[in-house]
Amino acid sequence: MTTGSIHSQLRSLKSQNKSGFAVLADPDKIALADMHHLAKLCNDAGVNYLLVGGSLLMANQMEQCIQRFKTESNIPVILFPGSPAQVTPYADALLYLSLISGRNADLLIGQHVASAPLVKASGLEVISTGYMIIDGGSQTTVSYMSGAMPIPADKPDIALCTAWAAEMQGKHVIYLDAGSGAKRPVSLEMIKTVSSHIEIPLIVGGGIRTPEKAYDNCIAGANLIIVGNAIEKDPLLIRDLAQATQQASLDKVSA
Repeated sequence: MTTGSIHSQLRSLKSQNKSGFAVLADPDKIALADMHHLAKLCNDAGVNYLLVGGSLLMANQMEQCIQRFKTESNIPVILFPGSPAQVTPYADALLYLSLISGRNADLLIGQHVASAPLVKASGLEVISTGYMIIDGGSQTTVSYMSGAMPIPADKPDIALCTAWAAEMQGKHVIYLDAGSGAKRPVSLEMIKTVSSHIEIPLIVGGGIRTPEKAYDNCIAGANLIIVGNAIEKDPLLIRDLAQATQQASLDKVSA
């Protein structure tokens, strides 16, 4: 398994104690015609990455969404797949997710075996990701579909030991996710505990609705924050979230 420029960028964020911002677009929740506008908003705000994917894809327009975005933007597109079917060479990279917070063997390795030929042939940069569902106060689609119990929100020690295990197994990044539309985001204590004790980059998503929360997550140690649900409701929030992330990086470096 090889990695490339995006993994290097994430490692650079970690080593420099900086943070980036990625917009998550669910192809089922965005019209193809809106991808041009999304690209402009992301370009103007200085967004680092566009993530594309969802737990369920019904509209069958993932590839078209990516292609339309790319006609207007050079921002790298990273797949955030909910199933082996969500792989396309039109993206730049793939978060190869292992659901390490659960005990469902199919999501630890089974679906990877099924998708391996497609991933291998895609030419995508593959980023091995230790994916952890954190209790966000409500059942998420991914927890329902996986049948996996989320890590309790008030157990940063469990999250850390899980992250350590993934790091020692060779995962490239750790992803703490409270889930789309979470009532409460991943706690700052958990972010700080995990980030300060691992050497690989930390991604955080779920329940981030305000620039203030984005800033706090970055200060706590998130190297990349992911926002999707809040932006679906208010795309103009992209600018404020990007500015908050950029300011957090400046403040961490100067501290």
